[in-house]
Amino acid sequence: MALYPPTGFFFKVKIGDFEDVAFQEVTGLSMTLETVPIKEGGQNRFVYQLPVRTSSEKLILKRGLEVSSQLANWCKDALENFSFSPKDLEISLLDFAAQDKILVTWQVVRAYPTKWSVSGFNAANNELAIESIELQYQHFSKIFPS
Repeated sequence: MALYPPTGFFFKVKIGDFEDVAFQEVTGLSMTLETVPIKEGGQNRFVYQLPVRTSSEKLILKRGLEVSSQLANWCKDALENFSFSPKDLEISLLDFAAQDKILVTWQVVRAYPTKWSVSGFNAANNELAIESIELQYQHFSKIFPS
């Protein structure tokens, strides 16, 4: 039986046909409806807000640094060589009790890297080196398993 509300720490990410895509954090999966204000002549009490389009934040994926991987090469091609190869992603939230059971999946369409960074290095701390990858994408949809 799935917990409600579900926990956010059992998830998996699939990027195209890449095999090395385990992440510790995924953020930025959001959509905002943009509006345009319209003033009606003679009506001074309010302004209409009409919907225009949706926009999304950049998707940010974080994981322990992998020196060489398919994902790192994909980012390098985009950021250093300006050679883009958009990929579709699937971000699936898993059930706490049965971790192989998918509760919901977000399908992200035509994502490509716009930023790669690595956490700072500090000899006084015992911390992992974390790489962050920012992705821009066209849109996403939410899919519930049948």
